[in-house]
Amino acid sequence: MLYDLRRADARIKWLVTCLLATLGLSYAFGALMVSLYAGFTPQGVAATYRGRQMSMPMPPETTMVLEHPMPVAEFVKPETHAVDTNLLIQDTHVHVPMYGMIAAALSLVVVGLSLERRWAFGLITVLFAAPWLDFAGMWLTKFGSPRFAIMTLAGGWAMGAAYLVVAALAVRQMWFSRERS
Repeated sequence: MLYDLRRADARIKWLVTCLLATLGLSYAFGALMVSLYAGFTPQGVAATYRGRQMSMPMPPETTMVLEHPMPVAEFVKPETHAVDTNLLIQDTHVHVPMYGMIAAALSLVVVGLSLERRWAFGLITVLFAAPWLDFAGMWLTKFGSPRFAIMTLAGGWAMGAAYLVVAALAVRQMWFSRERS
């Protein structure tokens, strides 16, 4: 093994722990954002990506105030967040490389874990494939069929699950293993 996180210097263990905590916080807020805007159902995701075009251009070029009467029932209705093509391009441009760097960082942690080779390969594959599935689902939902929304959900859940597996294994092996340095 090139390196073993169980035997690593305490500074390396602390670095990995801080990285995992930061990514965990990011994933928690990402899940909160998804719940606020799209939800965790295929119908909610499909409505977000296949819904109406955004009424405000991205980025906003002007500010306009419009007043009109609204019945009380309108305030109770949940608002559907719509992602237009421009915003999807922007999100893809920003998120896909970031997800790649996160997957690479988590994969470096996986390489330092005491795992069977096939499990390490599988975990690394999931870390990279999950965001691809997530964004492929968004694009296919937008331009194909609302049925592809399930791909986005599967990719998102796979990202979260892979992170939890890596974090749990790393913390356990670094801080609670008998082979600590």
